[in-house]
Amino acid sequence: MFIIMIVFAVIPIVLALWFMTTYNGFVRLRNMVKEGWSGVDVQLKRRYDLIPNIVETVKGYAKHESEVFENVTKARTMAINAGNVSEQNQAENMLTGALKSMFAVAEDYPELKANENFKSLQDTLNEVEDDIQKSRRYYNGTVRDYNIKCESFPSVIIANMFKFEKEKFFEAETNEKENVHVKFGE
Repeated sequence: MFIIMIVFAVIPIVLALWFMTTYNGFVRLRNMVKEGWSGVDVQLKRRYDLIPNIVETVKGYAKHESEVFENVTKARTMAINAGNVSEQNQAENMLTGALKSMFAVAEDYPELKANENFKSLQDTLNEVEDDIQKSRRYYNGTVRDYNIKCESFPSVIIANMFKFEKEKFFEAETNEKENVHVKFGE
């Protein structure tokens, strides 16, 4: 009889400990997802701050390509104003496409390719793109871990009780999955 009482006393304690650790695990992972998104956001801001300098430099050489510059500016504005991961994902893909168009225009201007300021901006852009990729990878890794916990049994019980919902990955569209290579005169 004494053993049965001990078992019935231990079971609620074990359940309470499991409940606490599971809930705290969700909180930790959710905060890691937020931290990951913050890292992506910082790198994207660096990119957005660099784009006007690149546009102005290219504009000086290719004044008649105003539509290309307008598209880059519109895509940059949309990306800055995106409200959630899905909108950000779509805006980033549009911005990448607009930048590709601008760099294609720049290819037609040899004197631009030789400009030291442009080369410096190009190097900085490559560095920022690498940092964005690293930040996206970290963010997506934390989203993966969080989503696994949200869907796994028995933690799914806690997830449903406290409305911990799956997060969206920050993914490139199918046509954007190739690496962006910006090449100018070597």
